Amino acid sequence: MTKIEAARQEYHDWCEAIGIDNLDKLNQTLAEGKGIELINLCEARQERKYAGMANQIYWRRSRSRIVMISGPSSSGKTSSSLRIAQQCRVLGLTPKVIELDNYFVPRDQTPKDEKGEYDFESLGAMNVELLDSNLNDLLAGKEVIIPRYDFKAGKSVMEESRRMSLGDRDILFMEGIHALNPALTASVDQDRIFRIYISSLSALPGGEKVHNSTTDKRLLRRIVRDNRVRGISPERTLMLWPSVRRGETVNIFPYEENADTVFNSSTLYDTPVLKYFAEPLLYGVAESSPVYEKAQKLLSFLTHVRAFTPAEIAAIPPTSIMREFIGGQTL
Repeated sequence: MTKIEAARQEYHDWCEAIGIDNLDKLNQTLAEGKGIELINLCEARQERKYAGMANQIYWRRSRSRIVMISGPSSSGKTSSSLRIAQQCRVLGLTPKVIELDNYFVPRDQTPKDEKGEYDFESLGAMNVELLDSNLNDLLAGKEVIIPRYDFKAGKSVMEESRRMSLGDRDILFMEGIHALNPALTASVDQDRIFRIYISSLSALPGGEKVHNSTTDKRLLRRIVRDNRVRGISPERTLMLWPSVRRGETVNIFPYEENADTVFNSSTLYDTPVLKYFAEPLLYGVAESSPVYEKAQKLLSFLTHVRAFTPAEIAAIPPTSIMREFIGGQTL
């Protein structure tokens, strides 16, 4: 059994144990007014998982000082990274963050795709030599300047205020699409790196006519977040989704088994809350749109889901993964 399969099986077993292992039972739970109880149960489970990962980091800290986190789009990587880091603080560790986006090569060295456009998702777009040099120096107890990438100018900027070193209880956190690819840190001792894969891996079965996929769940999360945070229309998100999926297939999925641990970021209440926010957005996709059919398929699935009430949504904790998508997060 692969690590991904094991994570799915563990989640499946948990759903069976609490008696909510299909959409009908989920809807019944909500109809009985147990939505807030379900939220609290799901959040407690996830907190145990975050604490477990922090424990692994703590006990490996003498050799693994770097935590690399990756996963496909809309898996809740940002929220999860922050909550794992918080659990590390509980154990007396001090997480420090390096944003991999600051390690792009100069714009004129960025590879291009088959359309002649800059391919920022390619590993070739990353300044691997500088990153590895910085990491090796940090692991050796040296001080380095972490670059700041000026996206407008298309080049790295070195600023004295960005000097960094690792103290005895410091742990370095890094999150990005290439974080599980050993080629990103080829000249770094791999035993010094603890890798975490985060993805929404599970969906509840809902009968022969109900198509409920983890990919579509991530898409719904992205539709809601893109519209709220970036003002991007659902139509635009749907049109970009195939490109996002291709990037995942090339840059993320081939390396998922390199993870030391896998976190399944699915929650039993994500589809009810996503229905509340995504359904009205999807109804706005015009029949003339090239993605109208996909919007209708998502709407068709959502008809089988009982939506959260405003009171239930208000009960979602401000530290929840779902707050990354619907707003109100305080991490």
